[in-house]
Amino acid sequence: MLNSFEAIQSRQAEGRIPRFGPLLMLAARSVLLLLAQGITLWLLTQFKVANATVVVRNWWTVYGTLVDLGCLGLLVWLTGREGLRLRDLIGLVKARLKKEIPLGLGLFIAIFPVTILGGWLLGRLIAYGSLNVTFPDFTFTRTLPLLAVLYSRLLWWPVWSVTEEMTYNGYAMPRLLAWTRSRWLSVAIVSFFFALQHSFLMLAGFRFGFYSFITFLPLTIAMEIVYLRIRRLPPFIVAHWLMDLSSVLFLLTVG
Repeated sequence: MLNSFEAIQSRQAEGRIPRFGPLLMLAARSVLLLLAQGITLWLLTQFKVANATVVVRNWWTVYGTLVDLGCLGLLVWLTGREGLRLRDLIGLVKARLKKEIPLGLGLFIAIFPVTILGGWLLGRLIAYGSLNVTFPDFTFTRTLPLLAVLYSRLLWWPVWSVTEEMTYNGYAMPRLLAWTRSRWLSVAIVSFFFALQHSFLMLAGFRFGFYSFITFLPLTIAMEIVYLRIRRLPPFIVAHWLMDLSSVLFLLTVG
């Protein structure tokens, strides 16, 4: 496997993997989210949309694709330096799909509800000091025009989920592990940036951003720990698809 730990160590010894690569990819999605959100806000103001600084929060499942395109471009460049293709980060083997698809479903059922509920409680207690919190408008249930909803439900989530998994688990985690030689340090670093990305999905103040970070931190820690156990990306893509599909099916309405 071209993306195995042993193969990465070999390319690392040959100097084909830049040290800045993992950290660049870990930070990229948060930076690109800010940039994409800024572009969207500018477009909304050009179209004279009322309360654009609030309305822009609805659109992250649309402008999020700009983030994916930026990350995929960086991944093409970084993997090209190693002589790899993007598909090598996934390591898709058709013969394994009969086991990996049910495994992904199991990961979704076992990890997602518990960690999100735990994170939801921790986020409220740590960020707000109470479970009884009134959040800003457009925080969870969002309203978009029909075409934007269709785009979010048909195209956004398949690309978003795969790109996230390639960024954090396919590229950053195994290479960071090769540099640090520490499982727990690698889990801590990747989980931190994976959760931090969610603070920038929609800007609604520092406290809400901190709440979002805490909410997703248990989920990202659990996913990284299990990933180091399994070392296969397809099950995590399946689980991630189900997570993101759930969000656009139940938390997004036409308006």
